[in-house]
Amino acid sequence: MTVVIPPRKHRVAPRNYDRYLYRLRYLVENAILKLKGWRGIATRYVKNASSFLAAVQIRCLYL
Repeated sequence: MTVVIPPRKHRVAPRNYDRYLYRLRYLVENAILKLKGWRGIATRYVKNASSFLAAVQIRCLYL
C-alpha cells in the first residue's frame, strides 16, 4: 500500500504522493458517503448478502 494523502503545506520535509490516486480515493470516499445517506444501506435492512449487494448496485446506478 502506498500513501495517497497529500502532506500539509507547513510540513518541513514534504513527502511525495500520487495525485491521480488521490483523486480516485476522493471519488470512492464520496461515493461511500452518498451511499450511507440511503437509509436502507446505512441500517442494512436486507440481511442477505446478495440482496444487500443488489441494493448497493441499484443505488450506485441511481447516483
